[in-house]
Order: sequence, then C-alpha cells, then structure tokens
Amino acid sequence: MGLYQNRIVVKVGTSTLTNEIGQNDLRSFDRLACVLSDIQNMGHEIILVSSGAIAVGANKLQMKTRPTSMRLKQAAAAVGQCSIMFLYDKFFNDYDKTIAQILLNAEDMEIEEKKENLTNTFDSLLEMGIIPIVNENDSVSYTEIESEDRLFGDNDMLSAVVAILCKAKKLVILSDINGFYDNDPRLYPDAKLIECVTTIDEKVQCLAGGAGSRRGTGGMKTKLQAAKLATAQGIDTIITNGKNPSTLYDIIKGGKAGTLFAGKHL
Repeated sequence: MGLYQNRIVVKVGTSTLTNEIGQNDLRSFDRLACVLSDIQNMGHEIILVSSGAIAVGANKLQMKTRPTSMRLKQAAAAVGQCSIMFLYDKFFNDYDKTIAQILLNAEDMEIEEKKENLTNTFDSLLEMGIIPIVNENDSVSYTEIESEDRLFGDNDMLSAVVAILCKAKKLVILSDINGFYDNDPRLYPDAKLIECVTTIDEKVQCLAGGAGSRRGTGGMKTKLQAAKLATAQGIDTIITNGKNPSTLYDIIKGGKAGTLFAGKHL
C-alpha cells in the first residue's frame, strides 16, 4: 500500500508552545488548534506530534529554570503531560474536535507486534475523525532524555517514524525559524533560506549546525535527520515557522512555505 495522500503529520516543538520567557504561549496553542481543525474540515487526516511536556510541567510546578536532574525532568514530564493535554483538549474543543493521546517509547517501534497494534490504533482514530496527539513517554523512558545523541531529538525523529508508520504523504516540522538556511539566521543576517532540497547529502548536512532553541532540545541537525528518514520513504518533509501555522494552508495546496525536502520517488 502506498502513502495516504490526505494524511499529514505535524510536529510542534517546545519553542513554539512557549514564549520568550519560557511560559506557555496560549496564542500558539489556539492558532495551531484552529488551523489543524480547519485543515481536517477540508478532508485531511491530521496527526500531531508534540514536544513540550517537560517545559509545560516545569511551568505548572513553578520551577524557575528547566530541571536538569533525571528525576526532576521525569516528574516535570509526568505533570506536563496532564497540563499539555488539558490545553490541547480545551483549544481543540473550541473548534469541535476530539483528540486522543498516544505516548511512545523507542522500543515500541522495534517490536513488530507493537508496531502493528499502533498502526491499527492510528487508523481507527483517524477513521473516527479524531486527532491523535503523540509524544515521547518522557516520564518512563529515560534514555531519550539523557543520551547525548537522542534517537527522537525533541521528537523530530519521532515525527518521522510516526509519518512512516502511518504512511503519511507529508511531514511538517514546525520550528522557531522559517526553514533551512545556508547559515544560522540568528547569527548571520545575510543567511539565505533554501526553498527546496532534493538530496540530503554531506554538503547539506554540514549546514545543519548544532543545537537549536534554548527552550527546546531539537536543533536543525535532528530535523535534518528526520527529513532524511522520511524522504527516503517518499514522504515530503517541510520545515517552517511554528509561530505562523497558517502556512499549513499553503503547504496542503502544494505552495511554497519554509523549506521542502522532496520525498524520493519509490
């Protein structure tokens, strides 16, 4: 079976869901819920992969800084999962949408029986018009939080794995910049946006740089890894700015928005 042409995975990171001082950005939650609900009304199937549980939990617990110890990170994640789903439920409910939560660990993708069950769950939810919201199970899975080269990297790789699992035609990764540049636009004002990448070769990978936002953990490097994984399965991957989710309208129409990493023809 090929890819579902109307199925889209959207990944949103901590930097989009929080503001400059690290507090919950309620306007971002609202805008995202509005656009995704509207796109679903147009006949598309939506899966949202969301980071932010640790940051939202830290806000709920009134921590002055992001926790650094494993036990506090996992405690914040456990609290944050409740809070972030409450926010999503509130805002999606305003647009008459039902959501569901799916928490994943890396090993869930490695066991064939679990993968098949996950696929059936996603398909059932989407058939009922429900929007699944996926996150790494940070309160249980410590390996992704603490390892230096995390498999999921603030859920960038997780979103690619979910897109492949669900046979989505498009993966949209919402970042805190407008797309993939030939240099870091936060350091070099003359950096140019690359609108389309057909091959993720060594030259392109060298442009990815290191870490990303100070509030998130997934830099452009992990986004590029996610794009490489997804495009190899024929999935078009777009990196664009999460503070302006209305660009998703252009994306579903095939227009230009951010950087398109073209899926390979299989």
